[in-house]
Order: sequence, then structure tokens, then C-alpha cells
Amino acid sequence: MKNAEEQQEGSTTLNDSVICNYLLRHPDFFIRNAQLAEQLQVPHPVRGSVSLVEWHMARARKRIEQLEADMHILMEQATLNHALFSRLLTLQEILGAAENLEDMLARLHRWAKDLGLSGAYLRLFPEYWHIGAPSSFTHLALNRQAFEPLRVQRFGDARHYLGTLHGPELLVALPQAKAVGSVAMSLMGNRGELGVLIFTSRDPLHYQHGQGTQLLHELAQLLPEQLERWIERRRP
Repeated sequence: MKNAEEQQEGSTTLNDSVICNYLLRHPDFFIRNAQLAEQLQVPHPVRGSVSLVEWHMARARKRIEQLEADMHILMEQATLNHALFSRLLTLQEILGAAENLEDMLARLHRWAKDLGLSGAYLRLFPEYWHIGAPSSFTHLALNRQAFEPLRVQRFGDARHYLGTLHGPELLVALPQAKAVGSVAMSLMGNRGELGVLIFTSRDPLHYQHGQGTQLLHELAQLLPEQLERWIERRRP
């Protein structure tokens, strides 16, 4: 006499769902029917058909290949993260040893030079920093109203911009810089309200849209803390 489960299965029209559920409930099916597993043929786009065993082995190989590829990506990412951490730690030590603001800016500039760049610059929005006369920091001021068209055109809703600037934009962002081919710019502050960090290269193709911005992001978080050692923040 059949039990209730067998009666239900016998009265149910076979379809993919029923067969899948049956096999899930009976994991020993292919152990009890090992010969069937060897006889079953699965459609193959190149070979016409392959045995169920071959099909399963091929899927397993593909899964292993995918896992190996994922592991390779993770290892590459770990290497990049290690290099990023090392660069940030080195820069933090370099800037931490600065004796004054001008020394800190010079150290940042030399660090950029060591990376093959032409320079590094900080421009600050006066609404958030005490950099007006009679302080000696007025050269860092960046007029927000003058900068706004550049921000809208180049940054959009992003926090970073990598690429070229035309003449009028360079006059706003870097009036003293020369031979600027391309730039990497990052807004500082939680809302981009504190100012702009700018790296420059003589090569117009050195910085391009789509390049990674993780280092820029970390530096934009680090530098305001360094600046507060010498410049008082405003609290609008």
C-alpha cells in the first residue's frame, strides 16, 4: 500500500517543478540509480549531447574557474588596498612633521612630484575658514561663486573630477599654475563645502574620466584635519 506522499506524487502531472522537488526530497536517487545517471544525455551546443556526469563535471569546472577568477580579483584588490594604505600612511607621516602651513603645502607638493605629477594644490572656501586679511593664508581662498560654474560643469553630482580644464576654468581654480595638461580634483568636506584638493599633470591624458578615485577620496578626508593645525575653521 502506497503511503500518502507516493499517492500524491502518483496523482500529480509531471513537470520540472515536481521532478525537482522529488529529487530534492530523495537525495539518494542517483545512488540507487547510478546506471541511469551514466545513460542520461544532456543537450550540448557543440557536441550535440553529453552524459549527465560530463555535464555536471563541466559545470563544476566552470564554477572552479569562476572562483579562481574571483580570488584573483580579490588578491589584486588587496594588493591595491595595501599600496593605497602605504601611500596614505607615508603622506600622513610627512605632513605630520610639518612645522607650519607653508611647510605642509610644500611637503604635499613634493609628495605629488615623487608620484610623477607636476603639483598639488589646496583651495579653500573662505566661508568655512579664517583665511582673510590680515592672515597669511589669503592665497588659498577660492571664490565659491566663481567656482560654481566649474563645479556644475565638471563635477555634476560627483565629488571628484578627472580630466582637462580650459583656460577660464584654470584661471579660477589654479591662477598661478602653469603647463597644466590634466587635473584630478576632489571636493573636501562632508558636503564638499570646505574647498578643493587639486593634483596636476603636464600630460593631458594622465587624468581621465573613469579612473579610480579612492586615493582622492581618502586624501580629501585627511587634509582638512591637517589644515586645522594652523587655520581656524568657521562654523556658519
